[in-house]
Formats: sequence, structure tokens, C-alpha cells
Amino acid sequence: MTSKVRTRIAPSPTGFLHLGTARTALYSWAYARHHGGEFVLRIEDTDVARSTQESTDQILASMHWLGLDYDEGPVYQMQRLARYQEVIAQMLAAGTAYHCYCTPAELEAMREAQRERGEKTLYDRRWRPEPGKVLPPVPEGVPPVVRFCNPVEGDVSWDDLVKGEITINNREIDDLIIQRPDGVPTYNFAVVVDDWDMTITHVFRGDEHINNTPWQINIFRALGAPLPAFGHVPVILGDDGQKLSKRRGAVSVTAYEENGYLPEAMLNYLARLGWSHGDEELFSREQLVQWFDGTHLSKSPAQWDAAKLSWVNAHYIKQMDNAALAELVAVQLQKRGIAADARLPEICALFKDRCDTTVALAGWAAGFYADVTASEADRTQHLTDAVRPAVAALADKLADVAWDKPAIAAGIKEVLAAQGIKMPVLAMPVRVLVLGTPQTPSLDAVLALFSRETVLARLRTL
Repeated sequence: MTSKVRTRIAPSPTGFLHLGTARTALYSWAYARHHGGEFVLRIEDTDVARSTQESTDQILASMHWLGLDYDEGPVYQMQRLARYQEVIAQMLAAGTAYHCYCTPAELEAMREAQRERGEKTLYDRRWRPEPGKVLPPVPEGVPPVVRFCNPVEGDVSWDDLVKGEITINNREIDDLIIQRPDGVPTYNFAVVVDDWDMTITHVFRGDEHINNTPWQINIFRALGAPLPAFGHVPVILGDDGQKLSKRRGAVSVTAYEENGYLPEAMLNYLARLGWSHGDEELFSREQLVQWFDGTHLSKSPAQWDAAKLSWVNAHYIKQMDNAALAELVAVQLQKRGIAADARLPEICALFKDRCDTTVALAGWAAGFYADVTASEADRTQHLTDAVRPAVAALADKLADVAWDKPAIAAGIKEVLAAQGIKMPVLAMPVRVLVLGTPQTPSLDAVLALFSRETVLARLRTL
């Protein structure tokens, strides 16, 4: 086995990259980076009927957004068919694989008979060559599959990086199909050849693959190939306690990007969802690489917590450089048909403490570039006849002051003193008129980011 650590992620492009696969990719990437190794991206596209270019593009975009750079790939399985067929031919010649001519109807009849006898439904090895065994005559017009000669006795054991020692008896598994009639390999065979050829040393994947591992270990051994270390991480559960998956409840990684989450936050949250380093909740990419040595992975399923992710995201938004944050918010504004300007970094600086996504931040920023409409409840509560004189007086005062935060603040104080009222009495209606909501940061700071003309026009609509 190579001394260099090599890990991989091998998503199937039959749908978007979902959160569970993204977490596994993160663990594989972090482990390789921690050990100074290499990380490989492989696209397992042998399910030709369901694989799409759109899904492949989304997988690549998700990996790029998360910053999970790979040292090799993407490697596409369908471009490696000749290699799989070469290994199949070698196995047929070595007697570790054989042709099976069973039709789907025969296989179903076999399983039905086993069910009636109360037996586990396993292939009965009727086409497996054995000394002294007479095989059925080869039927005409039936293209064969190729099956693996799985050992019929003994156990398969491995020391799982997450679960510890796992043992499965070979009687529990049968001679699986490793090549379909059309010559395309099946998952459990192709993954072994790929990991062998790519000298993968450590495989992190979801624990739904545990039942596949005995077959794969047996194929590795039949090929005389070195075994990688396996680590099966528990599933991620949704709010309803059921497994997140492509078909059930999962949201794509790119959807979180579109909804205003930062890759640093997603990386931090996903890493913590099934792994820990003491009590650390917030950590950088560099810290993750420093700490992630493959230990402290949880054996229990993790619960997806949208509120916790939002809390983590809010932290990273607060920490982010305002100019860089403004670039992301500008993209969200463009979706609303709004073109931002040079004020946006300052707007972000003023409002980012109130936001847990860039979408929310864009919601605040939009009021500086487009007309606002307050709710009827806010208008009724705050835009009363009693405050009209104070608002009008403020508009008159702001028409003449220098247009900066200190001068605006001084003007507001003068109006409060002249009108004999407290700040909230004036500030609430002004906020409703100017930004459409009674709750904003400091009023002088908000007004200073508008043009004088916009503020006066909005105040005079009362």
C-alpha cells in the first residue's frame, strides 16, 4: 500500500449533491489535507439511464463553492469501461467470476420459492462452476451477466474507522452481479477497481454502505489488491427524524448558496455534524484541517438543525469583510432587479449584525435602492396625525444641514428639543417612512446612507 494518504469522494450524478455526501466529501478532504495526502473526485456515472450532465455540473459547482479542492479528477467511470472489462476478463479466466444466464423471471421464481420456505432471498449459484457440477445448457438469445464468486464460508471482518470491529458472515451475502449484460459494471465492482487503480488508502462514506463493504473486501482480495481503511459515518436525520436523502427532504448544497449561506459557515456546520474537537463550535477551515485526524467521529446519527446553521452563518456574516460581503449581497440584489452602488459595503456594515443570511441582508439593502412600502399595521401605529408636525420639521431641518452622520444627528436633536418629544416618538415614524420598518440601526447612520433627496421625498409622503 502506498505510504501517502489518498482519499476520495465518488458521488453519483443522478441528482444534486446533497448534504450527507457533502459532509462525507468534507471529511475525506480534511483527512487528506491533515495528513499531507491527496483527495480525488470521482463521478460514478454508470447508471446511464439516470445520470445527467446537469447533476454533474451541480456536483462540481458544489465542490467549488465549499472550497473542497481535489488533487485528481473529476474521473468519470464511463470513460473507464475498457479497464473494467479487462479486469472482468481476468477474473473469468482466474475462476473468480462466471457468466450467469438467469432471466429476470427465473430469478423472481427463485426468490419466491425461498420466501415460501422462509429463507433469505439469495442467488442459488446455479450457474457457478464447481468441480463435478453439470451446468444448465446455455440458452440461446439470453445475454449473460457476470457474477462474482463470493466465498461461501468464513467471515468478512474489518476495523471500521468509525464503528470499530464489524464482522459479517459470507453466508449472508451471495454472488453479486459485477457486470450487466450491456457490459457496464455494477457499483460494487467498479468502486473496487477504481479504488485499487487510484491507490485509495482511506474511504469515508455513509453507513448505508456497510452492507456493500463485505462484497468489496472479498473482491479486493480476489484481485490481490490492497485494502483501504473504511470509515462509515452515520446518516443525517431531518427534523422529522427520518434520513435526509436525494429523494426525501434533502436540499442541495447549491440551494444553500442561493439562499444566502456562506461556504465557511456550511463547512463549519457540516464538520460539526458528526465530529467534534472538544467543545469547539466555531472554527476555521485551517483549524479543521489541523484537528481532523479521523478520530472523534460520532457513531450516532446527527440531527440537522436549521436554526443552528443560521446561527453559525450569522457569525460568519458578522466576521466577514464588508467589501467581500457586499459582493455577495449585490448578487442577491441583482435577482431582485436592483443594481447596487458604492454605498453597499457601508450598508452591509450597518445591517449585518441583524442578519443570518445574505438574502436577509439584501432585504435591508433593497430599501436604499427601491421604493419601500410599510405594513398597514406599522403605518397605523406610527404614522399618526400627532407626529406629522415633528416629521415635517425634521424634513425642513434636514434640507439645510451638511449631509453626513454628525450633522444629521445634530439636526434630529434640534427638532426633538424644539418639539419637546423623545427620540422614539420621532424615530419610529421616520424609519417607517424612509425604510419601511420601525426597527433599524441608529437613525442618523441610516439616513446618512441615503441621498438627501430620497430622505426628504419619503418624509414628505406623510
